[in-house]
This record gives sequence, structure tokens and C-alpha cells, in this order.
Amino acid sequence: MGKIDTPENNTTGLLDPLSLQQNGSKTTDVVSTSVPMASAARITLYVDVVSPFAYEAYHIFQNDAIFKACDIRYVPIFLGGLMKACGNTAPVFVKNKDKWIQTERLRWARAFNVPMKEEAPPGFPPLTLTAMRALCVVAQLDDGHGQKKFLGVLDALFRQLWVEHQPVHEPATVKETLGSVLGREEADKVMGQIGTAGKRILAENTDKAFADGAFGLPWMVCTNATGQTESFWGVDHLGQVTQFLGLQKPRDGGWRAVL
Repeated sequence: MGKIDTPENNTTGLLDPLSLQQNGSKTTDVVSTSVPMASAARITLYVDVVSPFAYEAYHIFQNDAIFKACDIRYVPIFLGGLMKACGNTAPVFVKNKDKWIQTERLRWARAFNVPMKEEAPPGFPPLTLTAMRALCVVAQLDDGHGQKKFLGVLDALFRQLWVEHQPVHEPATVKETLGSVLGREEADKVMGQIGTAGKRILAENTDKAFADGAFGLPWMVCTNATGQTESFWGVDHLGQVTQFLGLQKPRDGGWRAVL
């Protein structure tokens, strides 16, 4: 299929963000059932900061002890482009479902102690093309050595949208965020590549998510110790993720609410 990251007027209706605040998140004492299984578990999580549920999945993966031994890779995509490719209507534009989405995101935020304002961000959903293209460029800065810089920026954008209600769709906000995490010089370099490398990589990532079967976020592609790979959608399916990866699902906190 062709590239699906573009229409600047193509807003999306999903929710997405985060913050790596260890003090604000409850973790568990439970780890994997065996060391080999945990060390072999791999997860690819597709994200767009506009999705609150992607934010919640990200926060849980980053802060819950059960996932500490997993090899987790975060991939930025454009949710609006993915929804268009699938022929989906954003949940916030579906009668009754928009109200359910608001209620559901807060349920999971409370269950897993994810920092998030009760009110939806003003003007939700914002067009996150600039922010997501910037994240694609930042991901290249890590040069294969983990995702430290990328996660620093992703965390900041999630927090700004879902905790602080900052206008992350505005280029000025994106540039300021990049500067606070990477420094002014590197931020300028990233902003200079948003319309070229950032646009290209975001389109490629979104195409890959579609090829992996994604139709919404959070979309998780998981590989267990035997080399089997399966995909999962939604925070409410994290229990199935732990079972597939051979991780022992905790029995406290938000885990009591997942299958």
C-alpha cells in the first residue's frame, strides 16, 4: 500500500501520552516465571501521543516490574493515517462511544496509577503530525543504542498532553520540548528534518503498523521465548500479553481488572 502519513487536515480521534514518574506509579513484586522466558520476551508497542490508551500502555510497560526484563521497542506512528488506511472512524466521532472512551481511559488510569487529568485536553483530538515526525527523527539520534533520547521526548510529550494539557500539536511547543530534553542545538537539527526524514519515517512506520494488523492503539506485537509472535490490542488485553510471554500476571492493583 502507499504512504499513509499526510493529510494535514486529517485529525484523529484516539488518545495517547505518558510520564515516567516512578513515584507516581505503583509497581508489583511479581516478575517472570523463569529467567530465560523473561529475557527472551520481546514487545513492539506502536504509539501516537494523541492516544490516551497508548499512553497508559507505555506507562505500564515502563513502570510495572513484570515487564522490566522484557525487550520493549516503541515505534511512533500517525494514528490518523492508520485509521484512514483501515477505513475506521475515530471513536470520539462515534455517538455514545465518545463518552465511553472518556470513562474508560480514566478507569485504566486509576487502576494502574497513570498520571492523567480527568478532563480531556482542550480541542481534543489534536493533529500530532509535527510531534510524531519529530519523534521519528529523534529515534535516529539513538543510533541503535537503546531509545534513551527518544523515550525522553516521548515521555515529555505524553505528560504535556495528558497531565498538563499543553498544545503539543503546535510546532513551538514541540521545539521547546525537544530543547528541554536534547538541548537547543540538537533540537534545531531535529526540527530541520521534520518535513523530510521525519515525514518519510513516520509514513514507513505507519505502513508497518498497518502491515502488522494494527487498526488502533495501543497495538502490541509480542514474541515469546519459543519464537512465536502474536499481536494484541488495548490496555484491557495486557493479561493476555503476560500469558503469551510466559510472565506471571500479578493479582493486585489494576491487574485484577484484566483478562
